[in-house]
Amino acid sequence: MTTKQISRPKSKLWMAAIKPPMYSVAIMPIWVGSAVAFTEKRVFNLTIFATFLAAAILILAWENISNDVFDAETGIDINKHHSLVNLTGKKTLVFWLGNFCLIAGLLGILAIATWQNDPTVIIIILLSCALGYMYQGPPFRLGYQGLGEIICFFAFGPLAVSAGYYSQTPTWSISSLAASVIVGIVTSLILFCSHFHQVKDDIAAGKRSPIVRLGTAKGAKLLTWFTASIYPLTLLFVLLGFFPIWTLLSWLSLPYAFKLCRHVQHNHNQPEKVSNCKFIAVAIHFWSCLLLGLGFVIAGV
Repeated sequence: MTTKQISRPKSKLWMAAIKPPMYSVAIMPIWVGSAVAFTEKRVFNLTIFATFLAAAILILAWENISNDVFDAETGIDINKHHSLVNLTGKKTLVFWLGNFCLIAGLLGILAIATWQNDPTVIIIILLSCALGYMYQGPPFRLGYQGLGEIICFFAFGPLAVSAGYYSQTPTWSISSLAASVIVGIVTSLILFCSHFHQVKDDIAAGKRSPIVRLGTAKGAKLLTWFTASIYPLTLLFVLLGFFPIWTLLSWLSLPYAFKLCRHVQHNHNQPEKVSNCKFIAVAIHFWSCLLLGLGFVIAGV
Protein backbone atom coordinates (compact mmCIF):
# COMPACT_ATOMS: atom_id res chain seq x y z
CA MET A 1 0.00 0.00 0.00
CA THR A 2 2.80 2.44 0.88
CA THR A 3 4.57 1.88 -2.44
CA LYS A 4 1.41 2.64 -4.38
CA GLN A 5 0.86 5.83 -2.44
CA ILE A 6 4.42 7.04 -3.04
CA SER A 7 4.09 6.43 -6.77
CA ARG A 8 0.96 8.53 -7.08
CA PRO A 9 1.43 11.83 -8.92
CA LYS A 10 2.04 14.79 -6.63
CA SER A 11 -1.05 16.57 -7.97
CA LYS A 12 -3.24 13.65 -6.86
CA LEU A 13 -1.64 13.67 -3.43
CA TRP A 14 -2.44 17.37 -3.11
CA MET A 15 -6.05 16.79 -4.15
CA ALA A 16 -6.30 13.99 -1.59
CA ALA A 17 -4.85 16.35 1.05
CA ILE A 18 -7.26 19.17 0.24
CA LYS A 19 -10.23 16.74 0.12
CA PRO A 20 -12.65 18.82 -2.03
CA PRO A 21 -15.60 16.35 -1.74
CA MET A 22 -15.40 16.49 2.05
CA TYR A 23 -16.50 20.11 2.14
CA SER A 24 -20.09 19.08 1.62
CA VAL A 25 -19.82 18.25 5.34
CA ALA A 26 -19.58 22.01 6.01
CA ILE A 27 -22.18 23.06 3.45
CA MET A 28 -25.07 20.66 4.07
CA PRO A 29 -25.91 21.53 7.72
CA ILE A 30 -26.30 25.20 6.73
CA TRP A 31 -28.33 24.23 3.66
CA VAL A 32 -30.69 21.99 5.64
CA GLY A 33 -31.11 24.47 8.50
CA SER A 34 -31.81 27.31 6.08
CA ALA A 35 -34.24 25.15 4.09
CA VAL A 36 -36.24 24.35 7.23
CA ALA A 37 -36.30 28.07 8.08
CA PHE A 38 -37.60 28.89 4.61
CA THR A 39 -40.44 26.39 4.95
CA GLU A 40 -41.47 27.38 8.46
CA LYS A 41 -40.90 31.15 8.42
CA ARG A 42 -40.86 31.98 4.68
CA VAL A 43 -37.54 33.80 5.10
CA PHE A 44 -34.27 33.45 3.23
CA ASN A 45 -31.44 35.95 3.51
CA LEU A 46 -29.01 35.19 0.68
CA THR A 47 -26.23 37.35 2.15
CA ILE A 48 -26.33 35.52 5.47
CA PHE A 49 -26.55 32.15 3.73
CA ALA A 50 -23.55 32.83 1.46
CA THR A 51 -21.50 34.26 4.34
CA PHE A 52 -22.28 31.27 6.52
CA LEU A 53 -21.31 28.81 3.77
CA ALA A 54 -17.96 30.54 3.21
CA ALA A 55 -17.31 30.67 6.96
CA ALA A 56 -18.27 27.01 7.43
CA ILE A 57 -15.90 25.92 4.64
CA LEU A 58 -13.04 27.90 6.21
CA ILE A 59 -13.71 26.46 9.65
CA LEU A 60 -13.77 22.91 8.28
CA ALA A 61 -10.51 23.67 6.46
CA TRP A 62 -9.03 24.63 9.85
CA GLU A 63 -10.22 21.37 11.36
CA ASN A 64 -8.80 19.26 8.53
CA ILE A 65 -5.48 21.14 8.49
CA SER A 66 -5.03 21.12 12.26
CA ASN A 67 -5.88 17.42 12.38
CA ASP A 68 -2.97 16.76 10.02
CA VAL A 69 -0.72 18.71 12.40
CA PHE A 70 -1.95 16.90 15.51
CA ASP A 71 -1.71 13.50 13.81
CA ALA A 72 1.86 14.30 12.77
CA GLU A 73 2.69 14.78 16.44
CA THR A 74 1.46 11.30 17.37
CA GLY A 75 3.03 9.58 14.34
CA ILE A 76 -0.26 8.05 13.23
CA ASP A 77 0.10 9.64 9.77
CA ILE A 78 3.56 8.23 9.05
CA ASN A 79 2.15 6.25 6.08
CA LYS A 80 -0.31 8.94 5.02
CA HIS A 81 1.54 10.53 2.12
CA HIS A 82 -1.29 12.95 1.38
CA SER A 83 -1.01 14.56 4.81
CA LEU A 84 -0.31 18.27 4.38
CA VAL A 85 2.51 18.00 6.91
CA ASN A 86 4.11 15.11 5.03
CA LEU A 87 3.64 16.83 1.67
CA THR A 88 5.19 20.15 2.74
CA GLY A 89 7.52 19.07 5.53
CA LYS A 90 6.58 22.34 7.27
CA LYS A 91 4.41 21.55 10.26
CA THR A 92 4.54 25.08 11.73
CA LEU A 93 3.49 26.68 8.45
CA VAL A 94 0.59 24.24 8.09
CA PHE A 95 -0.44 24.91 11.70
CA TRP A 96 -0.66 28.67 11.14
CA LEU A 97 -2.43 28.23 7.81
CA GLY A 98 -5.10 26.32 9.70
CA ASN A 99 -5.35 29.07 12.32
CA PHE A 100 -5.74 31.67 9.57
CA CYS A 101 -8.69 29.70 8.15
CA LEU A 102 -10.26 29.50 11.61
CA ILE A 103 -9.94 33.24 12.24
CA ALA A 104 -11.31 34.10 8.79
CA GLY A 105 -14.24 31.73 9.28
CA LEU A 106 -15.07 33.07 12.73
CA LEU A 107 -15.00 36.64 11.36
CA GLY A 108 -17.71 35.59 8.90
CA ILE A 109 -19.83 34.19 11.74
CA LEU A 110 -19.15 37.34 13.77
CA ALA A 111 -20.46 39.40 10.86
CA ILE A 112 -23.72 37.41 10.92
CA ALA A 113 -24.03 37.90 14.68
CA THR A 114 -23.43 41.64 14.21
CA TRP A 115 -26.08 41.92 11.48
CA GLN A 116 -28.54 40.13 13.77
CA ASN A 117 -27.41 42.04 16.86
CA ASP A 118 -27.51 38.62 18.54
CA PRO A 119 -24.47 36.56 19.67
CA THR A 120 -26.30 33.21 19.59
CA VAL A 121 -24.93 31.99 16.25
CA ILE A 122 -21.30 32.68 17.10
CA ILE A 123 -21.74 31.03 20.51
CA ILE A 124 -23.06 27.88 18.81
CA ILE A 125 -20.20 27.85 16.29
CA LEU A 126 -17.57 28.44 18.99
CA LEU A 127 -18.97 25.44 20.85
CA SER A 128 -18.78 23.41 17.64
CA CYS A 129 -15.17 24.54 17.14
CA ALA A 130 -14.33 23.54 20.71
CA LEU A 131 -15.67 20.05 20.02
CA GLY A 132 -13.66 19.97 16.79
CA TYR A 133 -10.49 20.81 18.69
CA MET A 134 -11.17 18.26 21.40
CA TYR A 135 -11.53 15.60 18.72
CA GLN A 136 -7.81 15.59 17.86
CA GLY A 137 -6.14 18.42 19.76
CA PRO A 138 -3.97 17.96 22.85
CA PRO A 139 -4.44 17.26 25.67
CA PHE A 140 -7.91 15.89 24.86
CA ARG A 141 -7.50 13.81 21.67
CA LEU A 142 -10.95 12.31 22.22
CA GLY A 143 -10.86 10.80 18.74
CA TYR A 144 -8.11 8.51 20.01
CA GLN A 145 -10.55 7.22 22.64
CA GLY A 146 -13.13 6.26 20.01
CA LEU A 147 -15.39 9.27 20.67
CA GLY A 148 -14.93 10.95 17.29
CA GLU A 149 -18.28 9.84 15.85
CA ILE A 150 -20.19 11.20 18.86
CA ILE A 151 -18.37 14.53 18.61
CA CYS A 152 -18.99 14.61 14.86
CA PHE A 153 -22.70 13.95 15.35
CA PHE A 154 -23.21 16.91 17.67
CA ALA A 155 -20.85 19.34 15.94
CA PHE A 156 -22.23 18.84 12.43
CA GLY A 157 -25.74 17.81 13.42
CA PRO A 158 -27.64 19.62 16.20
CA LEU A 159 -25.16 22.47 16.56
CA ALA A 160 -24.48 23.27 12.89
CA VAL A 161 -28.05 22.75 11.63
CA SER A 162 -29.48 24.78 14.51
CA ALA A 163 -27.00 27.56 13.74
CA GLY A 164 -28.03 27.51 10.08
CA TYR A 165 -31.69 27.74 11.08
CA TYR A 166 -31.11 30.43 13.69
CA SER A 167 -29.07 32.56 11.30
CA GLN A 168 -32.16 32.92 9.13
CA THR A 169 -34.98 33.27 11.65
CA PRO A 170 -33.57 33.79 14.51
CA THR A 171 -35.62 31.29 16.54
CA TRP A 172 -35.55 27.59 17.39
CA SER A 173 -37.44 24.73 15.77
CA ILE A 174 -38.33 21.12 16.55
CA SER A 175 -38.28 20.32 12.83
CA SER A 176 -34.77 21.75 12.59
CA LEU A 177 -33.67 19.63 15.54
CA ALA A 178 -35.19 16.52 13.93
CA ALA A 179 -33.42 17.31 10.64
CA SER A 180 -30.16 17.74 12.53
CA VAL A 181 -30.39 14.13 13.71
CA ILE A 182 -30.38 12.93 10.09
CA VAL A 183 -27.51 15.24 9.16
CA GLY A 184 -25.53 14.25 12.25
CA ILE A 185 -25.86 10.52 11.54
CA VAL A 186 -24.78 10.72 7.89
CA THR A 187 -21.85 12.98 8.81
CA SER A 188 -20.65 10.57 11.51
CA LEU A 189 -20.99 7.81 8.93
CA ILE A 190 -18.14 9.37 6.92
CA LEU A 191 -15.81 9.36 9.91
CA PHE A 192 -16.80 5.81 10.82
CA CYS A 193 -15.92 4.63 7.30
CA SER A 194 -12.52 6.33 7.42
CA HIS A 195 -11.26 3.85 10.05
CA PHE A 196 -11.59 0.57 8.14
CA HIS A 197 -8.40 0.87 6.09
CA GLN A 198 -6.09 2.19 8.82
CA VAL A 199 -6.55 -0.29 11.66
CA LYS A 200 -2.84 -1.18 11.86
CA ASP A 201 -1.74 2.47 11.97
CA ASP A 202 -4.40 3.27 14.58
CA ILE A 203 -3.30 0.39 16.82
CA ALA A 204 0.36 1.37 16.48
CA ALA A 205 -0.46 4.95 17.54
CA GLY A 206 -2.70 3.85 20.41
CA LYS A 207 -5.88 5.11 18.75
CA ARG A 208 -8.93 3.18 19.94
CA SER A 209 -11.24 3.92 17.02
CA PRO A 210 -14.59 2.10 16.87
CA ILE A 211 -13.19 -0.27 14.24
CA VAL A 212 -10.14 -1.04 16.41
CA ARG A 213 -12.46 -1.80 19.32
CA LEU A 214 -15.01 -3.84 17.33
CA GLY A 215 -12.90 -5.37 14.59
CA THR A 216 -13.65 -4.84 10.91
CA ALA A 217 -16.27 -7.62 10.63
CA LYS A 218 -18.46 -6.32 13.47
CA GLY A 219 -17.81 -2.78 12.30
CA ALA A 220 -19.15 -3.66 8.84
CA LYS A 221 -22.34 -5.08 10.39
CA LEU A 222 -22.80 -2.00 12.56
CA LEU A 223 -22.25 0.18 9.50
CA THR A 224 -25.25 -1.44 7.79
CA TRP A 225 -27.56 -0.54 10.69
CA PHE A 226 -25.97 2.87 11.01
CA THR A 227 -26.54 3.63 7.32
CA ALA A 228 -30.03 2.17 7.14
CA SER A 229 -31.28 4.16 10.14
CA ILE A 230 -31.62 7.48 8.32
CA TYR A 231 -34.40 6.25 6.02
CA PRO A 232 -36.97 4.99 8.56
CA LEU A 233 -36.10 7.99 10.74
CA THR A 234 -36.99 10.34 7.89
CA LEU A 235 -40.28 8.49 7.36
CA LEU A 236 -41.00 8.63 11.11
CA PHE A 237 -40.46 12.40 11.16
CA VAL A 238 -42.83 12.74 8.20
CA LEU A 239 -45.50 10.70 9.99
CA LEU A 240 -45.02 12.77 13.15
CA GLY A 241 -45.52 15.96 11.14
CA PHE A 242 -42.01 17.34 11.68
CA PHE A 243 -41.06 16.90 8.01
CA PRO A 244 -43.13 17.56 4.89
CA ILE A 245 -43.73 14.50 2.71
CA TRP A 246 -41.40 15.94 0.06
CA THR A 247 -38.44 15.17 2.30
CA LEU A 248 -38.85 11.52 1.32
CA LEU A 249 -36.94 12.58 -1.78
CA SER A 250 -33.89 11.87 0.38
CA TRP A 251 -34.66 8.17 -0.14
CA LEU A 252 -33.28 8.61 -3.66
CA SER A 253 -29.85 8.31 -2.01
CA LEU A 254 -30.61 4.64 -1.23
CA PRO A 255 -28.52 3.27 -4.15
CA TYR A 256 -25.41 4.79 -2.57
CA ALA A 257 -26.39 3.29 0.80
CA PHE A 258 -26.69 -0.18 -0.73
CA LYS A 259 -23.39 0.30 -2.56
CA LEU A 260 -21.59 1.32 0.64
CA CYS A 261 -22.90 -1.53 2.75
CA ARG A 262 -22.15 -4.18 0.11
CA HIS A 263 -18.68 -2.77 -0.53
CA VAL A 264 -17.69 -2.73 3.15
CA GLN A 265 -19.24 -6.13 3.88
CA HIS A 266 -17.15 -7.69 1.11
CA ASN A 267 -13.89 -5.79 1.70
CA HIS A 268 -13.86 -4.76 5.37
CA ASN A 269 -10.56 -6.56 6.07
CA GLN A 270 -8.79 -5.51 2.85
CA PRO A 271 -7.37 -2.00 3.42
CA GLU A 272 -6.53 -1.27 -0.22
CA LYS A 273 -10.05 -2.14 -1.40
CA VAL A 274 -12.02 -0.63 1.47
CA SER A 275 -10.08 2.68 1.64
CA ASN A 276 -12.51 4.39 -0.77
CA CYS A 277 -15.61 3.61 1.30
CA LYS A 278 -15.60 7.02 2.97
CA PHE A 279 -16.12 8.63 -0.44
CA ILE A 280 -19.23 6.51 -0.98
CA ALA A 281 -20.32 7.73 2.46
CA VAL A 282 -19.70 11.30 1.28
CA ALA A 283 -22.05 10.62 -1.66
CA ILE A 284 -24.74 9.40 0.75
CA HIS A 285 -24.22 12.50 2.86
CA PHE A 286 -24.36 14.86 -0.11
CA TRP A 287 -27.43 13.44 -1.82
CA SER A 288 -29.47 12.63 1.29
CA CYS A 289 -28.90 16.09 2.79
CA LEU A 290 -29.34 17.93 -0.51
CA LEU A 291 -32.63 16.16 -1.21
CA LEU A 292 -33.79 16.50 2.41
CA GLY A 293 -33.33 20.27 2.18
CA LEU A 294 -34.92 20.35 -1.26
CA GLY A 295 -37.95 18.59 0.16
CA PHE A 296 -38.37 21.38 2.70
CA VAL A 297 -37.91 24.05 0.03
CA ILE A 298 -40.51 22.49 -2.29
CA ALA A 299 -42.97 22.28 0.58
CA GLY A 300 -42.39 25.94 1.38
CA VAL A 301 -42.87 27.28 -2.15
